[in-house]
Amino acid sequence: MTAWTTTPLRRFARREWGPLFWTVRDALVRDTWRAAPMTLGAVCLTSVFQIVQNTSWGFQPVQNLGSVKAADPLWLALLRTPLSLFVPALDLPVWGALAQILLVFGISEICIGWWRTLVIGYVATLAGTTYARIGLSLGPDHPFGLPVSDRIVNDTGPSAAVVGLAIYVCWRYRAYLTGAIVIAVMIGEVLVKDNLAGKEHLAAIAAVMAVCVVRAKWGPERSRVPLGRRPPPAPPLPPQRPGT
Repeated sequence: MTAWTTTPLRRFARREWGPLFWTVRDALVRDTWRAAPMTLGAVCLTSVFQIVQNTSWGFQPVQNLGSVKAADPLWLALLRTPLSLFVPALDLPVWGALAQILLVFGISEICIGWWRTLVIGYVATLAGTTYARIGLSLGPDHPFGLPVSDRIVNDTGPSAAVVGLAIYVCWRYRAYLTGAIVIAVMIGEVLVKDNLAGKEHLAAIAAVMAVCVVRAKWGPERSRVPLGRRPPPAPPLPPQRPGT
């Protein structure tokens, strides 16, 4: 490849992913596994839930702790939501959930902190849970409605939180094209396979984008300037000699 073709690509990669890459790399080099302790705890918790729910005695206790269905009373769904992120979906391979948590939760914890990661993750998950009830009330004939059969779909796993965190981190680091690709993929998922999970992902995206707009307009001044684009600190003044 010539310099003419590589230079624009390098500039694009540096602009799109440079701040995010160096933030993650520096944290991992400096702190290794201690850079994302919450993420590692989430991976361990998900693994434990997967092992327990596949035993003859553990399936129902795990469902009672973290299984959310639209047919459940709202108070019960809200009570189970915190743990529902870490209960693997029954119809999907567990390694997918573990990989999502390790990659996206890990990057998010390093870039925006563990408590913001949890807050955004739960906002996205609650948006999906809330949409499921709204969609059922709209009915299957509405473009945003859901069939009655979705009332009993077991709605667990980290996917809505993962999508929401990906959008938020892309916004904070101005990786706008990457965020747009994530949104396009989620829209394509709904067009190809119109199911509850896909529409919940779109609800999660809408909720997190609303959070981004609110923080950009009315959040603290520091949060209005995306990470990686802040001006460098002013260099220190040179020391003055005595008598000057």
